[in-house]
Amino acid sequence: MTRHQAPGSGRDSALSAVRRARELSEATDGRTVDLLVVGLGVTGSGVALDAAARGLDVVAVDAHDLAFGTSRWSSKLVHGGLRYLANGQLGVAHESAVERGILLTTTAPHLTRPLPMLIPLLPMVTPSQARVARAGLGAGDLLRAAARTPRDVLPRPRRLSRTETLALAPGLRADGLRGGLLSWDGQLEDDARLVTAIARTAAGHGARVLTRTRVTELTGEGATVRDELTGNTATIRARAVVNAAGVWAGQLVPDVRLRPSRGTHLVLRAETFQGLGSAVMAPVPGESNRFVFALPQPDGPEGLVYVGLTDEPVDGDVPDVPVPSEAEIGFLVDVIGAAFARPVRREDVVGAYAGLRPLLDADGSTADLSRRHAVLASPGGVVTVVGGKLTTYRRMAEDAVDLVLARTPLRAGPCRTKALPLVGAAPRDALARVEAPARLVRRYGVEAPALLAHGRTFGLDDADLLASVADGIPTTTAELLWGVTHEGALDADDLLDRRTRIGLVPADRARAEAAAAAAFATAAHAG
Repeated sequence: MTRHQAPGSGRDSALSAVRRARELSEATDGRTVDLLVVGLGVTGSGVALDAAARGLDVVAVDAHDLAFGTSRWSSKLVHGGLRYLANGQLGVAHESAVERGILLTTTAPHLTRPLPMLIPLLPMVTPSQARVARAGLGAGDLLRAAARTPRDVLPRPRRLSRTETLALAPGLRADGLRGGLLSWDGQLEDDARLVTAIARTAAGHGARVLTRTRVTELTGEGATVRDELTGNTATIRARAVVNAAGVWAGQLVPDVRLRPSRGTHLVLRAETFQGLGSAVMAPVPGESNRFVFALPQPDGPEGLVYVGLTDEPVDGDVPDVPVPSEAEIGFLVDVIGAAFARPVRREDVVGAYAGLRPLLDADGSTADLSRRHAVLASPGGVVTVVGGKLTTYRRMAEDAVDLVLARTPLRAGPCRTKALPLVGAAPRDALARVEAPARLVRRYGVEAPALLAHGRTFGLDDADLLASVADGIPTTTAELLWGVTHEGALDADDLLDRRTRIGLVPADRARAEAAAAAAFATAAHAG
């Protein structure tokens, strides 16, 4: 197996503009493929991987880019389902815990890590609330055990002293602090990187992964598509079709009724929180089981902290890129700021993003709607998968492909993705031995040395390749080049907003645009 193949596939997993053009031509040459997947977020990419790994001939398309929609706007967590357990959604909670364990131990150890989660026992948290929270954390540990996630991956929750609490979060408000409750959950290096890894693994198993390919008409026998780069239209014929377009699914299959909700996050510099060493869960005043999270990201002093999140119903047309409201930003600033000695101010917010959850329409508030996914078969033959959440994408994909196989003459084996590592994945002890900078290992796993080896083919030395793209931005030149040549980035937006996430901070994005342009120029010159 080369470094650029999906595990067990024997095929090239690298995505590029050249490969896209070739495979778009193949997909529209009059042949009939087994499965057409619409949408290349985490669910659609997961469906493409599941089906391709079973041996089906797969084409997966998206009007924009990998992870363009909801999949890049999450909290970057792999949740164990504690919130759903508190709401009585036992099935969703167990499913979440199982899928979290699979991501942490098998499919993506390189992109996931255990994250300490701290509830500081501030004066606003009453003793009775603390007892309820502690009981909830104990129930969450039972979920971990039921999902068979090892204790050495997610340690036991425990009560912390005041001193231990301040050691983890030195910037907390110390007046009246009684200690803290510590638990553990899973954190993603980045949600869009997870989607990219899934899509590349699918490509390594033979799936044609086609971005900038918009579906203009969809039936159970295929689709009319428009190449957004050339404007040309063509037909993709398929024996089965899965609609995994997320919040846009109802635009392709009108009988699918969704009720989106918006979740907003803020982006702040790590320095704002004075050495935050764990996530902090600040209680929302007047609510017994709702928190605002401060989630520290890697990269030390140059890192970021995400603060979220809201849950607001959305009416009307679905935008390509949702925009947070000032009311949501103010709410998050106020709640998280109340937990820290130095209050968070509006001017500390260097970025903000919002995502829309594709929830099935039902009575009640969006906060109460079940996150359980649904796989629906329309009268026209299209199978639509909606609902769910990022952590459970693999199970959603498995259920969708199972229904396709139950409804068509297609023949394929059982699902393989529970034990199928994504590109770059390896056991944690093997990742610790990879000879490459820690940042690259976190983001690319065992492929990290290949980024440098590949970069040298352009005549660059390691100092050039590991140089930051701009002062104060940890992203390196090697990452930009790899995004162009191996991860299917077609323009600077793909590189800055999805392959690297520099774009989460608009000021940083502006300073990195020249480096993105240079990466495309370097790759084109070498080609």
